Amino acid sequence: MAHVSGVFHDSLTKSISDSKILMVGAGGIGCELLKNIVLTGFKDIEIIDLDTIDVSNLNRQFLFQKQHVGKSKSAVAKESALRFAPDAKIKAYHDSIMKEEYGINFYKQFNLCLNALDNRAARSHVNRMCLAANIPLVESGTAGYLGQVTVIRKGATECYECQPKPHQKTFPGCTIRNTPSEPIHCIVWAKHLFNQLFGESDPDQDVSPDTEDPEAAGDTAGEAAANKEANQAGNVDRKSTKQWAQECDYSTQKLFQKLFNDDIKYLLSMDKLWAKRRPPTPLDWDCLPDTTTTIANDSNLADQKVWSVAECVNFLDKAIQDLKAELQTRDDGELSWDKDTPPHLDFVTACANIRMYIFNIPQKSRFEVKSMAGNIIPAIATTNAVIAGCIVMEAIKILNNQVEKCRTVYLRQQPNPRKKILVTEQLEPPNPKCYVCPEKPEVNVMLNCETFTIKALEEKVLKGALNMVAPDVEVMGKGLILISSEEGETEENNDKFLADFGLKEGSILTCDDFLQNYQLKMILYHADKLEEGQEFIVTGDKSQLQPKEDEEKKEPEPVKETGNKDSAIDVADTDDVEVVSNGDRKRPADDTNGVHKAKKQKVDDDDDDIVICEAEENGKSAAAEAPAKKASPPPAEDGVICIE
Repeated sequence: MAHVSGVFHDSLTKSISDSKILMVGAGGIGCELLKNIVLTGFKDIEIIDLDTIDVSNLNRQFLFQKQHVGKSKSAVAKESALRFAPDAKIKAYHDSIMKEEYGINFYKQFNLCLNALDNRAARSHVNRMCLAANIPLVESGTAGYLGQVTVIRKGATECYECQPKPHQKTFPGCTIRNTPSEPIHCIVWAKHLFNQLFGESDPDQDVSPDTEDPEAAGDTAGEAAANKEANQAGNVDRKSTKQWAQECDYSTQKLFQKLFNDDIKYLLSMDKLWAKRRPPTPLDWDCLPDTTTTIANDSNLADQKVWSVAECVNFLDKAIQDLKAELQTRDDGELSWDKDTPPHLDFVTACANIRMYIFNIPQKSRFEVKSMAGNIIPAIATTNAVIAGCIVMEAIKILNNQVEKCRTVYLRQQPNPRKKILVTEQLEPPNPKCYVCPEKPEVNVMLNCETFTIKALEEKVLKGALNMVAPDVEVMGKGLILISSEEGETEENNDKFLADFGLKEGSILTCDDFLQNYQLKMILYHADKLEEGQEFIVTGDKSQLQPKEDEEKKEPEPVKETGNKDSAIDVADTDDVEVVSNGDRKRPADDTNGVHKAKKQKVDDDDDDIVICEAEENGKSAAAEAPAKKASPPPAEDGVICIE
């Protein structure tokens, strides 16, 4: 293969050849990107990737072959690239980019950093390191047919964290246990059931009817049923689900009777739940329907077929027998659900679909259940190839001193009115409300100071929501150290509550991550209780913490459209906490085909288990179909984020 560098003028060719490039990630995008940059004429390249090659990578990561399975991605990518670019100097690291040895001085040796990552924590970390080292970063990601490339430059453009990232949707326990209305509710319930029967039991994942459902409060029929000390034979048993299953030797018929007949009758006794919704229909083991709630699918592919209830029971019986056998091989007597293990997936598919039938919810194929239960979006090789090409184009503009021509590039699933699937948008300036890239960043955190522990502050807020690696925290003005990155120094604080240290509404913490050269002022806001499913709220804009009734009184500012209207909506990865917007500039999406509006977010790479959008309406996910439309927003919107 010949280099394409001959098409460039001499000064640009020399700049490309002399530049030292850091490439982070050697997976779906990374393989295409390494091929592109060596053929473009880049000679001095360092690659870092933590992963090893899996069989599932081979259909799209073309630098890898069957004999490479189990080997380091970065090392094999280097070897493969040198076969057609022997004059390149490539150094490979099989390691995590988030380790201490890859500090600011490591980044400063490079002219440019190219991201081909598959998770948010690493993206945020590289973003902060490039800002600290003051080197340009070309960020990228793909999700199915969608893709995105953008350029990040300190002080000149938005950083990766200037706009909020949507997080995994959480569902109220009473919805999962009592009143499911979407397929995902039943799939989550079935995964919880798997854990209750075969895995590590978690009280928060109980699948029995929720007798304390606030919607059923005051329901005398339901309360009477709940207060019965003994049930009739075969009725709902209040023992732990696992204990009950073991006592009946995991009998498929007895499990079916409890879960899909007795528990459903118990729910029906809670009359208030069904005053305004269609009640479920208990199923009888001796009369299993051979139909589905979904329009017939004529696909000859087994995974695309939607099972009838009778077929679900057959698959469930086989799965339970296989799972019992698997349990006997485990010393700890527990299984961990794996979407790629057939009995695990069959169990969840069967149970979820039976429950969907009972609650009159359209059923899903095994393939659809795997995607939703495993939080995945199929990876597409051509998407990776297009995005990798766009990364190189933006890198060339930077090296050619044409930064003003750099753009955010979107790959769309459907052509826009101009019949284009690749559309561009001007780079945005930094968001002043960002809690990462301003000169003195600060963040507002709302939580219950009396029940929130120091350990939760470290793990869930600092490392989880704020993507710090090794934080140190002290109370501003008091010199009181709450959290230390030095092992063992503050462990005695872990189980203490924030209030135990005098922290309350208005308290200010100084949070340092020396590895990221990142210091943050954190202002605490106390709330006795947040919305169900929320433990805390993080925002760079304190107006987002206003009560909703106050927000609704505000008159919205007129929306003024700017830039390119043809941007694609973006998709990304995971977390458990709903995070409020950290800036008051948002880009709402058009309401297309009845799907809900979504805000512009970054796209994550194909290797990541990407969270499916929380709602599927008209058979399409909002993240996949709604085109973004950049506009200045009305003030003080509710900051709850759509799933990425």
